[in-house]
Amino acid sequence: MRIGLLTDGGYPYATGESRLWCDRLVRGLAQHDFDVYALSRSAQQVEQGWIQLPPQVRRVRTAPLWAPEDDGHTYGRRDRRRFLGHFKELAAAVCADGDDHREAFAEGLYGLADLARERGGLYSALRSEVAVRVLESACRAPGARRTVHAATVPDYLMFADELERTLRPLSLDWYGDDGLGTVDLCHAASGGSAALPGLLAKRFFGVPLLVTEYGVHLRAHYLSADGAELSAPVRALLAAFQRRLAAEVYAQASVITPGNAHARRWQEKCGADRARLRTVHPGMEADRFAAVGEGADSGDPHTLVWIGRIEPAKDLIALLHAFAEVRKAEPQARLRLFGAPVHGAEAATYLAHCQALAAQLFPDEAADAHAVGDNPVSFEEIGGPEAPELADAYATGGVVVLSSVVEGFPISLVEAMFCGRATVSTDVGAVVEVIGGTGLVVPPRNPRALADACIALLRDPERRERLGAAARARALELFTVEQNLAAFRGIYLELISHSPVRREAVDEDGAPVPFGHPAEAHMQGRWTGRAAGPGTASGPESGTASRSAADGRTAPGAAHRKAPRWADGPRTGHVAPAAADIPTPAKEARA
Repeated sequence: MRIGLLTDGGYPYATGESRLWCDRLVRGLAQHDFDVYALSRSAQQVEQGWIQLPPQVRRVRTAPLWAPEDDGHTYGRRDRRRFLGHFKELAAAVCADGDDHREAFAEGLYGLADLARERGGLYSALRSEVAVRVLESACRAPGARRTVHAATVPDYLMFADELERTLRPLSLDWYGDDGLGTVDLCHAASGGSAALPGLLAKRFFGVPLLVTEYGVHLRAHYLSADGAELSAPVRALLAAFQRRLAAEVYAQASVITPGNAHARRWQEKCGADRARLRTVHPGMEADRFAAVGEGADSGDPHTLVWIGRIEPAKDLIALLHAFAEVRKAEPQARLRLFGAPVHGAEAATYLAHCQALAAQLFPDEAADAHAVGDNPVSFEEIGGPEAPELADAYATGGVVVLSSVVEGFPISLVEAMFCGRATVSTDVGAVVEVIGGTGLVVPPRNPRALADACIALLRDPERRERLGAAARARALELFTVEQNLAAFRGIYLELISHSPVRREAVDEDGAPVPFGHPAEAHMQGRWTGRAAGPGTASGPESGTASRSAADGRTAPGAAHRKAPRWADGPRTGHVAPAAADIPTPAKEARA
């Protein structure tokens, strides 16, 4: 099977959030070939280069979203009219109030994609005076959002610039006979711009689309927009566009794989069909923590450990105040904070503020008149002499604490579970889903509750040992790389069975490859009782019809075949959920 892996600012670059799990996926599914289509986010990312790629990566094609990409094309009168009509639909759908404009948004988006594929020139058109006038009319039209009414010319120009960058995948040369039209499945590593090539591959060639979101792209946009130096109308326009794009991606994806129930709820609220959702937890390497998790040393019983990035969302201020209460009840208690190297002025300022608060709350203490004073709170970097490896940091204490106020999938919590450590966490993001009943969970921004939970575990070594053992068993069952690969291996096979391969499998010398395709690719008959609707990828007929249409052919007898009785099944136009996909916490964790 040939997979088109679509990334945005991640794999195969040496930096990026999706780099690690994409690399594990590609290396773990070595029986498949991967074509990587990567969007880069900065010149620095490009300069740092790629990671070493395995041999199953047959092709890598890249495109920047940060540099101007003017192809030098301009439109004639007829093409200007085409652009104007499609862009009016897109702009009206973005500016309109309410959530019932998905069809108009899709018509405008795919119309621009068809124009870009045939004529190019989308870069100049989206930055033209005509585009600005269309945006102005859409913002001031009756029924437009109240926030965008106040937009001015600089706001239109700023939004047009951001829109052109987001829509740049529409103008790429990735959709020819040597591009995404030759893959059997598109797997987008996130929503947003990364999924755009997958939408076009499905429209042009009928290639099924799989979308994986370990952090919901729309949620990440909302969080990042709060700190951006943009006017309120521009933020409203960008948020509306991303919301429309997310709804279209969820509508066209054959399967969507959120990384946890928290992300799944976000996707459902944004219009994702529950039947197409399959929870697949991120796979993590358990072997690097095996020595700590299986060892006899349970760490210093009086030490609390925190590990993560130094940033306000981790709420170290509340943790320090909570530890002040812990010290009153347990004078021997210590708090060790292990952080990654600090980058950026904001993180450095926050770290300095936390260090000053720790010095104020906990003056240096000495055991007697002849000893050197010591602070019970220490700020350390991972990789330092006390913790040269990440596992060493978890091994220093008996209880691991997470105090965040915002959290997606808590990676540090899973690492602590692999190490067999009892944990105290705040109830944010996917914490409850991850921890289950193997740790203590308290409300966020509640230092008193956080302190009480820590004191309870520090005073009860048997409970710490029991919870740590249960946490390690749960992590090994649900959050390993092997579990992640097994889930995607099954999803790949299921999707290709509903959109069979029509490409001849050959080796490097051009000779046919025996058993190059799964058996489902050669099964006769139709998979559903009636033909799937337009825009679906639900069976052999839908995949064949769309690909034949792209080639200008019609499958003979397609309209007259009668489905065998065994093929009577779901007729919803998407992949039917298995019984294990009923969204209960236990079954979601094992998806």
